[in-house]
Amino acid sequence: MTSRKKSENLSFEEALKELEQIVEQMEQGELPLEQALQQFERGVELTRLSQNRLRQAEQKVQQLLQQQGQSELVPFSEEPPK
Repeated sequence: MTSRKKSENLSFEEALKELEQIVEQMEQGELPLEQALQQFERGVELTRLSQNRLRQAEQKVQQLLQQQGQSELVPFSEEPPK
């Protein structure tokens, strides 16, 4: 195993931080092709992990709301209230 933690042991925040570092490295455009491909693959893995962590958090919130008598989540509006 490399110095990176195994993906399943990463928190959402750790995965996001590593993903941001990968994006920064790749945007610089100085990585050799093989290393860029490895970083891209790791980025895909971290993206999937992050999406799963968010999905799990959403399910937990839904369960908690159901326990409190609310049956569904209301989508967050990007527009400020009028």
